[in-house]
Amino acid sequence: MNDAGRPLVASFQRSGTGLEYLRKILAGEYAFVPIGEHLGFHLQEAEHGRVVIVGRPDPRSFNLLSTVHGGWTAAILDTAMALANLSRLGPDESFTTIDIRINYLRPITLQTGEVRAEGSVIQGGRKVAYCEAKLLDPAGKLLAHGTSSLLAMPRASEAQ
Repeated sequence: MNDAGRPLVASFQRSGTGLEYLRKILAGEYAFVPIGEHLGFHLQEAEHGRVVIVGRPDPRSFNLLSTVHGGWTAAILDTAMALANLSRLGPDESFTTIDIRINYLRPITLQTGEVRAEGSVIQGGRKVAYCEAKLLDPAGKLLAHGTSSLLAMPRASEAQ
């Protein structure tokens, strides 16, 4: 368990739907995705086609200009889009990212405080889902915006 009382290891052997899996993360039964644990952001809300991830970058996330590195911003937005897509998948479905685009609109500093990434599925087809995520500061100002396309595919069996 980590300091918040959550499991340290994510369960990659999910059963049930993607939304059921995300709800187990919210309930503390499973750890959050390892990159989120490492970079200091976590899942706060999950519903069909939409998630909210919150985080507070620390000085390890900074670039040489004393602002948060774009990679941190891209990681939280990418995770929000991916989990929004996961929330609508069945037990035997998986996906992979086809592309991702991030637009950086405002700098993030220590004074920014906790940020909120709201990810949603804009169009969810049988093969490709188109997602977006918005990164907001505590006052609701848009810091960054991302879009991605995700390819649906069958989940690999546990025996492989």
